[in-house]
Amino acid sequence: MAAKPKLWYFCGRGRMESIRWLLAAAGVEFEEEFLETREQHEKLQKDGRLLFGQVPLVEIDGMELTQTRAILSYLATKYNLHGKDLKETVRINMYAEGTLDLMMMVAVAAFKPPEEKEESLALVVKKAKTQHFPVFEKILKDHGEDFLVGNKFSWADIQLLEAILMVEELDASVLSDFPLLKEFKTRISNIPTIKKFLQPGSQRKPPPDSHYVEIVRNVLQL
Repeated sequence: MAAKPKLWYFCGRGRMESIRWLLAAAGVEFEEEFLETREQHEKLQKDGRLLFGQVPLVEIDGMELTQTRAILSYLATKYNLHGKDLKETVRINMYAEGTLDLMMMVAVAAFKPPEEKEESLALVVKKAKTQHFPVFEKILKDHGEDFLVGNKFSWADIQLLEAILMVEELDASVLSDFPLLKEFKTRISNIPTIKKFLQPGSQRKPPPDSHYVEIVRNVLQL
């Protein structure tokens, strides 16, 4: 039996959360090693396990992978969530990249001073309403299918749901003008593996709080 993937990161969302989502959606069990001290991070570096000196680090299939987008692309391909051909794959990549950009704005905001953080999060909601969500509403309308690409569940669907839920934590009414995205959210949330991941007690992480920020700062000496 193949070993479970092992994820090395902080006990929080950051750049690892989309990887957790993808594995969970694929029905793959995984283990986590949480970084809590500077020494843990330094040991990974000294052992040559962090290619560019950064986490996330994912152990899978006898490899040690770093760089978030590369990891996500590998997992999406491995678990058949990356489209049936090159044209579908590039569309999935485009949609996933767009949602990643939005979610990273949220992740970065956690490390800003309170006033700047509030402004940054307000900008996230504004961009979601005026740039990102209108695009996906139109994609769903023009495509006329249950999923974003082809008529099959993909990495793009997973990340869009993750982004929707993240922005809803900032503004619960953010989908009020997007009926197709509302339906999409309900539909994707009810896929069994995702429904399980959304339940309390799963490996899904909560929004970043001051404790998480302090740990990251201490470990990385920010």
